[in-house]
Amino acid sequence: MSRYRTFAKAMALTTALGVSGWVAYDLTRPAYDGTAGITYGSAPAPLRDTEIDFNIWYPATPGGKAITVGGNGVFYGTSAGRNAPHQPGRFPMVVISHGAGGNAGQFGWIASELAQAGFAVVLPNHPGTTTGNASAEAAIRVWERPADVSAVLDEITANADAYPYIDTNNIAILGFSAGGYTAMATAGARVDPDLLQHFCDDTDHGMSDCAFLAHFGIDLHAYDLSPAAQDLRDPRIATAVVIDPGIVETMTASSLEQIDIPMLMINLGDEETIPVGVYARAAADLIPTAQYAVVEDAIHFSFLAQCKPRGRRILIDEGELDPLCDDAGGRARADIHKELSDAIVAYLEAHT
Repeated sequence: MSRYRTFAKAMALTTALGVSGWVAYDLTRPAYDGTAGITYGSAPAPLRDTEIDFNIWYPATPGGKAITVGGNGVFYGTSAGRNAPHQPGRFPMVVISHGAGGNAGQFGWIASELAQAGFAVVLPNHPGTTTGNASAEAAIRVWERPADVSAVLDEITANADAYPYIDTNNIAILGFSAGGYTAMATAGARVDPDLLQHFCDDTDHGMSDCAFLAHFGIDLHAYDLSPAAQDLRDPRIATAVVIDPGIVETMTASSLEQIDIPMLMINLGDEETIPVGVYARAAADLIPTAQYAVVEDAIHFSFLAQCKPRGRRILIDEGELDPLCDDAGGRARADIHKELSDAIVAYLEAHT
């Protein structure tokens, strides 16, 4: 679960903060003169009643329309070139899975860095757990998110001519929070449904997830969570980077021991302060191919986009429960992002 946006406020925030599809256009801007392009697509999803929308960032040459992706009243956006010309060649693909309640537009800060480093970056909006399309009941159906990733890969690999700049034989995944669970599941991690059903019985795991579910009357014991045990591995994914993975405590030791792709697992914060609900060292120790690292002087929400000066006040006024604009206090979020992006890019360059 590990959501980072109060679902009850999602629609209000979408309107009040000017999200509107998470792409801001400025008609007065000149043509884009950078090297990170963006375009958009959609994929049919057998498990959903709707298609899955996704963003694609890619290495570009100057041209196309200069836009800002993901900006709103709370968060800064990221510059990109809408339909900018592709650089020549085919580029390794990185799927980014957002956390519950978030959206693809919030990750321009890392998508832009990856595109400029030579990767094609695909960011799905997970139906049921994305900004403006979210519910508490959808949040507990964790097994739907890895299926979203596979559906997007099906679309792109089956229509390779439409994506000539993507190397579909070289695919990695990067996940944050609930997206971290998603990345691990596509690598072979499986959930123990009994542990998931008892997740909120005795502790909040240092997160607000259980309070959030209780607020909306969700009793995990009232739901059939057995589908969480299924094998959701997608063999097309060859590398994974996982940041503060949600429900990591519920993953079975036997499934973690069988993961055989390179995996970088990163926790945000000093180890003694990392919430147990996302603390990944024990899982990393079980995965034969995993490397584990921490980014100190950060908190779980430090992976979100940088906040504007009034962002914290807007969130308080809207009743947001989590400190989305706070960090540990010792350094700016931009510096945390720099450390994260350097580690992610370096690992993917070495393993794709």
